[in-house]
Amino acid sequence: MHRQATTRRTAIAICTIADIAAGLLGLWILLFLLDANRENVFVEFVRGTADRLSWWSQDIFTMDTEGLRVVLNYGLPAVIYLLIGHGIAARLNRA
Repeated sequence: MHRQATTRRTAIAICTIADIAAGLLGLWILLFLLDANRENVFVEFVRGTADRLSWWSQDIFTMDTEGLRVVLNYGLPAVIYLLIGHGIAARLNRA
């Protein structure tokens, strides 16, 4: 019983981390598309965090349209984090 509760808490933690990562990436995409002030401290924080979360996917897509490039290069890791995080959590919950 105790092991089952620990496994469930671990699954919830993994889902939460994946959701936060994807949320920050999505927020940066939104801020970019809405042309947010990049000198703003909050916008700088979100962009820096999104850059760190998506370092491995930068410039996979090189489009002429800057907005599309940002959506694809930051959206891909967001989707992957969600799929992997929720997949691991589902596997843990089945165990």
